[in-house]
Amino acid sequence: MSKLLTGSCCCGSVEYTVEDDFKLFFFCHCQQCRKLTGSAHASNLFTSPDNIKWNKGRDKTKRYEHPERSFARVFCTDCGSGLPFQSKNGKFLIVPAGSLNEEPSKQLDAQIFCAEKTDWHKVGLQAVTVDGFPNPK
Repeated sequence: MSKLLTGSCCCGSVEYTVEDDFKLFFFCHCQQCRKLTGSAHASNLFTSPDNIKWNKGRDKTKRYEHPERSFARVFCTDCGSGLPFQSKNGKFLIVPAGSLNEEPSKQLDAQIFCAEKTDWHKVGLQAVTVDGFPNPK
């Protein structure tokens, strides 16, 4: 049996457990993933569709499915945090890596849809890094 990982939304209304048994791990830079996450890319882990136990708050989740394309998002109705969801074709449970409370053992397989990477993200990778907020000048 794989190690168990816990996950939750930001406000703690929703909590879940998954086995650390991920098949794929992608950073997706497509426009839809950027819009869905509000970030430079989605960080999604793929596992079997039955690899989840909702511990708390499943009734606090809402699913959005794009009407024409094959992508979806599940989020907490209280805080909006992205949460695990079953792919439209039912083959995978997709777990937003940022919703996990511990580090998964799966390493990144690929960055995908890189042709759609934003320039601000490319430039931002070269920016100064700090452990918290930068000191005001």
